[in-house]
Amino acid sequence: MISPFRIAAALAASLFLTLPAAAQQKAYEPQVGQAGKDVIWVPTPDEVVERMLRMAQVTASDLVYDLGAGNGKIAIAAAKLGARAVGVEYNPDMARHAQSNVVAAGVSPKARIVQGDIFATDFSQATVVTMYLLPGLNMRLRPTLLGMRPGTRIVSHSFTMEDWEADEISSMDGRRAYFWVVPASVNGGWTIESGADRHELVFEQKFQKIEGTIGLGHTQAGLRAARLSGAGISFAWVDNHGVLRSYTGRVAGGRMEGSWRGDNGVEGRWSATKK
Repeated sequence: MISPFRIAAALAASLFLTLPAAAQQKAYEPQVGQAGKDVIWVPTPDEVVERMLRMAQVTASDLVYDLGAGNGKIAIAAAKLGARAVGVEYNPDMARHAQSNVVAAGVSPKARIVQGDIFATDFSQATVVTMYLLPGLNMRLRPTLLGMRPGTRIVSHSFTMEDWEADEISSMDGRRAYFWVVPASVNGGWTIESGADRHELVFEQKFQKIEGTIGLGHTQAGLRAARLSGAGISFAWVDNHGVLRSYTGRVAGGRMEGSWRGDNGVEGRWSATKK
């Protein structure tokens, strides 16, 4: 005689075998504070995510890379703004979980989560990079970030880039988000031309902050209001006739060009070549 216990066990086993494989395994649920490769996982609050993406002025024309994607919420939020978004997550279980969140949010055509190491991932085509890492990891990434295309926007939750000062800091209930624009490289000597005028221009650069001089015969005139924002540059100087000449332009590798206007109403075009 077969015992009722054995019959019940057989029925239970039969029922289990008929379930989909996904239902046979407990769904992965990330835990706040769980250890990762270099950090523990702590989700970014929704209001911070929203502000980070607003600071970067994310639009449908952007490609956003979120380094250390966690549960995928930043990539999902960026995709809801119309951007293409890629989240990079080292933990394979978390990456699968985040990708399932992307699908559930209905943004999988725009967003995806990939399993990978942020230090071995090529994100050079990104127009926006977001992250919630530790200070040491930010500093390890800093050379790569500074080597990206001028104008690339970087946003970090909570942690800075040390002496690379942020272009903006926003605070939300005690939490901070830091924003930078990758600056063009202008440090060193340039030859600047405008019509028949030709001068030697020298910039000293520390990240996005610049100062410099322009050669006027035997005089090295200091530049006024020198600014660098991504590939955009502006500066002014007073010529030997006492005219304040204001320059604006853009940097493209070893060349820059733009327009200038004097406070006497005279204006023109200019270009400069790296020496």
